[in-house]
Amino acid sequence: MSTHPNVQKVTDALAAAGATGEIRILDEGVPTAAAAAAALGCEVGAIANSLIFDGDGSPVLILTSGAHRVDTAKLTAELGIGKLRRATPEFVKEHTGQSIGGVAPVGHPSPVRTLVDTALEQYDVVWAAAGIPHSVFPTTYKELLSLTNGTPTVVN
Repeated sequence: MSTHPNVQKVTDALAAAGATGEIRILDEGVPTAAAAAAALGCEVGAIANSLIFDGDGSPVLILTSGAHRVDTAKLTAELGIGKLRRATPEFVKEHTGQSIGGVAPVGHPSPVRTLVDTALEQYDVVWAAAGIPHSVFPTTYKELLSLTNGTPTVVN
């Protein structure tokens, strides 16, 4: 079986960064944190949702615990931008090369400004999407910050 190009890009990015978690291909897609947690047998909060927002025309990736919702008004003020809104599927694809439901924190055509939910720090293992809806990889909060050059943020 050949590897999906998005999964290969994520694999390459993880290897280049020295990450040790291996990508796992699941039998079915897990487009939500609850579905991913059920498939992996972990708490929903240990799922790092990769949410792309449109911040005044620029992409902002928010890696949020599956147990949280993003407070866009709060983050808009903290980022010092005019508006932060959920991105369209086309905007997500343009800036990440990936589709909603499988967006990884890495493997994008160019770096994306990233915020990492501090709530993820409480988990020894955090699971993130790996480029397609039925691929994930294990990591840690500290490694996510390093992989993404992310900013620790309280997102809710």
